[in-house]
Amino acid sequence: MSESICFGPMTQATSVEAGPTTGTAIRLQGLTKHFGDVRAVDGVDLEIADGEFFSMLGPSGSGKTTVLRLIAGFEQPTDGVITLAGADVTGTAPFERDVNTVFQDYALFPHMNVLENVAYGLRVRGVGKAERLERAREALGTVRLQHVSDRKPTQLSGGQRQRVALARAIVVRPKVLLLDEPLGALDLKLREQMQVELKQLQRELGITFVFVTHDQEEALTLSDRVAVFNDGRIVQLGTPREIYEAPQTEYVATFVGTSNVFGPDEARAVLGREGRFALRPEKISLFSAGESAAGSISARGVVAETIYLGTGRRVVVDLEAGQRLVVLEPSTAVAPVGRGDSVVAAWRPDDLVPLA
Repeated sequence: MSESICFGPMTQATSVEAGPTTGTAIRLQGLTKHFGDVRAVDGVDLEIADGEFFSMLGPSGSGKTTVLRLIAGFEQPTDGVITLAGADVTGTAPFERDVNTVFQDYALFPHMNVLENVAYGLRVRGVGKAERLERAREALGTVRLQHVSDRKPTQLSGGQRQRVALARAIVVRPKVLLLDEPLGALDLKLREQMQVELKQLQRELGITFVFVTHDQEEALTLSDRVAVFNDGRIVQLGTPREIYEAPQTEYVATFVGTSNVFGPDEARAVLGREGRFALRPEKISLFSAGESAAGSISARGVVAETIYLGTGRRVVVDLEAGQRLVVLEPSTAVAPVGRGDSVVAAWRPDDLVPLA
C-alpha cells in the first residue's frame, strides 16, 4: 500500500546548480580518523555553506559516515580541526554542538506518543512543559503530522515515522542537520516521495543539511553540492551536474551512474586518441549498418543483449574493435534494434569526457 505525503505543494525533484555562499556553516581542515591500522578518514578538507543541502556520497567503507559522526561529535578525530559557524568544536561533546542527527532507524521511543517523542530533546534541554509542547506541535505542523500527535510510533507507517524523526530533530532549531541515510529503510516509491519533501523542508527551514547516502540518484536529486568519497578521501566535489557530466576519474564515472570507459588501448582502437575517456550511455545513438551520423564518431558492432527498462531500453553492443558498449535507447526509438542486429554506434566528440 503506497502512501501519499506532502509538506506543501508537490513539485518535481530538481537539483540546484550552485549552493549558497552567504557564509560557512562547517569547515573541516586536515580531518583524519584512524581505527587501529585502518585510516577511515584521510586528510579531508571541506567547507559547507550556510543553508546548503550538501551530500556525502560513496560506497560502504568510503569514510562518509565517519565524517558525519566526527561532525556530530560521536567520534573524536585523530587529527584535524572541525569548525561550526566559526567556532572550533573539535574537542567538544555532541550536546555542546549546534547540530542534530537523523538516523536510518529513526530511534523513536516506543513508550512515548508522537508529541512526547518530538518534545523530548527540549525536555532534556530544560525547556518548560508548556513551551516544549507548543514547539513540538509547531514542528509536527511543519511536517504535516499534527493529526497523529497522540499515536505511538508502532501505529505509524514508515514514512510517518521518518517525518516524526525529522520533526524531533528540527524542534531544537539546530543550525546544522545531519542525516545518516535516513531514507534507506523506505520502499522505492515512498523514498522518491520523501526526497521531494525533504528538499522542500530544507528550503523552508533554511537549515544546513548534510546528507550521507550511497544512492547516487538520491544525491543528485537532492543536493546543491556533492562530495564523492572513496578510501577515506573526497575524490570529487561539485554540483550534481558537474559530478555527472564531468567526472574526473574512472571511479566517479562508474560509481555515479553508468559510463562506458575507454582505456588507453580501447581509446586508440575505437577513438583514435591517446588517454582514457568516459562516455555516458544516453549520449550514444544507434543506426542500422550502412547508416551514419555526420560529425560523429562511429563504430560498428553487433547487439549482444537488450533489456527493457520502461522508460527506454538498455542495449549492449559488442564493437568490432573488441570494446563492449552500454547504450540507453529511448522508448521513442522508431526502429528498436534486436539481439544479433548489426549496428553503428555513434556519438559526438564533445560527449567524450577525458579522465585522469
